[in-house]
Parts: sequence; C-alpha cells; structure tokens
Amino acid sequence: MTKIAGVAAPAPDDLAPADFDGVDDDPVRCLDPASSARMVEEINRLRKENESLGGTFEVRAWGLVPGLGSHVSWAEKLDGRIAQALVSIQSVKGVSIGPAWEVAASPGSEAHDEIFHSPERGYYRETNRAGGIEGGMTNGETLIAQVAIKPISTLTKPLRSVDVHTKEPQQAHKERTDSTVVPAAGVVGEAMLALVLARAYREKFGGDHIDDVRAALEAYRARLDLPA
Repeated sequence: MTKIAGVAAPAPDDLAPADFDGVDDDPVRCLDPASSARMVEEINRLRKENESLGGTFEVRAWGLVPGLGSHVSWAEKLDGRIAQALVSIQSVKGVSIGPAWEVAASPGSEAHDEIFHSPERGYYRETNRAGGIEGGMTNGETLIAQVAIKPISTLTKPLRSVDVHTKEPQQAHKERTDSTVVPAAGVVGEAMLALVLARAYREKFGGDHIDDVRAALEAYRARLDLPA
C-alpha cells in the first residue's frame, strides 16, 4: 500500500491477502483507485515543476505464528530487526510497527489490544494497534510495518551546494531522475521483510531441510492449539 506525500489513501486494518491481488497492476501500487488517480496527478504536477516527492508505503505479513523473535535480547527483538532492515533501504527515514504515532498520542485504554478467546479462533484480538508484535515477538496478528521515505535528492532543479575545492557556492548537478521512488521502494520493503521473517522462522524451528522445519512448525502449532 502506497501513499504519496500530500495525498491520503485509506488502508483498513482488516484487509485480507486477497485484497492485495491487484496492487501490482496499479501505477503507484495503491489499493484505492480514487487515491491512486490523485497520486498520479500530484506526481505529474510536481514533475513539471522539477520537484521530487516522498511518501509512505506499508508492508504486511499474514498467518505468522506467535513467538517469532525474542523478548530477552535487544539484538533478537523482531521489531528491531524489521526496523533495521527497512530503514536500510535507500531514502527511508522512518519505520513504525503498526500505527505507532497514533498510538503514541493515545491514552493507554485506547493504545493496547484487548485479548479474547473463542473455540473457533482460539486467542485473538479485535484490534491490532501493536502491528502484530509485542515484546519483540509476533503475537499471531497481522504484522504491519509502515515506512516513511524522503523525496530523492537527485533533482532536475539543482539545489545550492559548495565546490569542495574552491569552497565557493555552486549548484548541484542537474540529473535525469524519477519523480518518486515510493512505489518501487514498497517492492524492496516486501523483500526485506520476507528475509527477516524467514530468518526468524529458521532460528526458531531449526533443521537443515525444509521438511524438518515444516514438521517442527506443525508440532509447535499443535502444542499451542493454533487453528490450521
């Protein structure tokens, strides 16, 4: 899910994997056609003004078992690993797990996710303000990471700079550039999240063959009485 700076795009918390089937067919990888059209319009407007745009993208992972990561070591906390992987993408300046900034501005009763149980679903939550991670570990809910990316620095309207030899004022080089890389960065973000999660599964369930990993995973699911 993509949001170009200055254009809002709705992203409901209850989206299912099938809802994302057509996201790669959209020019800015946005699920809402009306928002997508406004994003394209804004990109074209600023492109003609020799400007670049930043924005945010969101990546999600469904069906994760609870307990991936660690609450013991800072180096093994899954949210820390995810944040490090995503912020390592060029031009990314911030990462939140779930709606972090909204939660930070809320009272405690509106910031946490209450726990429920039913025979059909087992333990579950009706909200996902934690973004699928609590205490450095997955909690079984959808993992949601939101990523802020700045406008790229290569501009067709050069900014002011300084000549490193003469120390005199000089304009930066004028370069051919894309207006925004936010949609493309979302694809990279998906790959980075997948790598972190694959490592977390590998560490928790071990094995040097995928069949061993799957067997350990199924035994774990059965022990926790997780629905299939």
